[in-house]
Amino acid sequence: MDLAQQIRELEEEIKKTPYNKATEHHVGRLKAKLARLKEEFEKEKARSARQQAITIRKEGDATVALVGYPSVGKSTLLNALTGAKSEVADYDFTTKKPVPGIMEYKHATIQVIDMPGLVEGASSGRGRGKEVISAVRIADLIVIVADVFRLETIELIKRELYEGGIRLDQKPPEIIIKKRERGGIKITSTAPIALDEKTVYEIMKEYRIHNAEVIIRDPITLDELIDVLAGNRVYIPSVTVVNKIDLMDVECGSIKISAEKGVNLDLLKEEIYKKLDFVNIYLKPPGERVAEKPMVLRRGARVEDVCRKLHKDFVEKFRYARVWGRSVKFEGQRVGLDHILCDGDILSIYAD
Repeated sequence: MDLAQQIRELEEEIKKTPYNKATEHHVGRLKAKLARLKEEFEKEKARSARQQAITIRKEGDATVALVGYPSVGKSTLLNALTGAKSEVADYDFTTKKPVPGIMEYKHATIQVIDMPGLVEGASSGRGRGKEVISAVRIADLIVIVADVFRLETIELIKRELYEGGIRLDQKPPEIIIKKRERGGIKITSTAPIALDEKTVYEIMKEYRIHNAEVIIRDPITLDELIDVLAGNRVYIPSVTVVNKIDLMDVECGSIKISAEKGVNLDLLKEEIYKKLDFVNIYLKPPGERVAEKPMVLRRGARVEDVCRKLHKDFVEKFRYARVWGRSVKFEGQRVGLDHILCDGDILSIYAD
């Protein structure tokens, strides 16, 4: 039996099996096996595929990918946000490769990329969908674009991204797995979890882990545990927009825009900026004034990230830094490369 047939049979068995406490461990093992076989199947297909991968070169302070069905107005939106020259037409699949542009907003330089359209079945390879989703995985933010006439494509796109290993608006659960040579599987949980230990054991065994210490620090679901064990999921924030609102108004929980008429583009820019969670760091060369324009980084950035953004020599020749702001206990505190900075901090770097 080939992998494709095994995958189909597992999917059917999962559909037919009622999910409850009595069947949880069985369903868990089936789902874990399905995830593992799908990964093997994709690797096998990749080895035999001749199609060229879609690559993105990241630039600026962050990268935003415009993702949606063909002809929803992604190219028009890119042009409106960045002044880029992505081809616009009334027929599907006008954009055949990623088209980048740069959006300047509140000191941030944001790369926005118009991606080729996705369709239902993209995660299985339809319409070069696998290559597009693979490229999207490097984005810092995904903007899902739909139009007023096909709102159902929003959920279809989200499902294809999920099947492609992209977890939108989620954070990876904190699970630590320490493999060992013997002793079986020992589970320690510091948070209430709905899964029983037998289910965890079954899933771990499917990934050929028979001896390990498992520390669970977040409430987790069966699928989240499988995601952690698979090890190839990415967690990306998202914004959803409904375009062509000038042609027909609709009720929806998304940002309503008209890329062609410029309606609500400022609102969208602000939402993109907020979702990227930037911090502004002001550099102060030793003995000089504080720079007027900040360096823009993502929240959680360390002194080392600032050094690398300036030049790799700053890391190699780094001695120490001083910080004024909310990230330190007192003004001018001496810190190292691992120090995490806060928005508005002032930073002086001392290097040889």
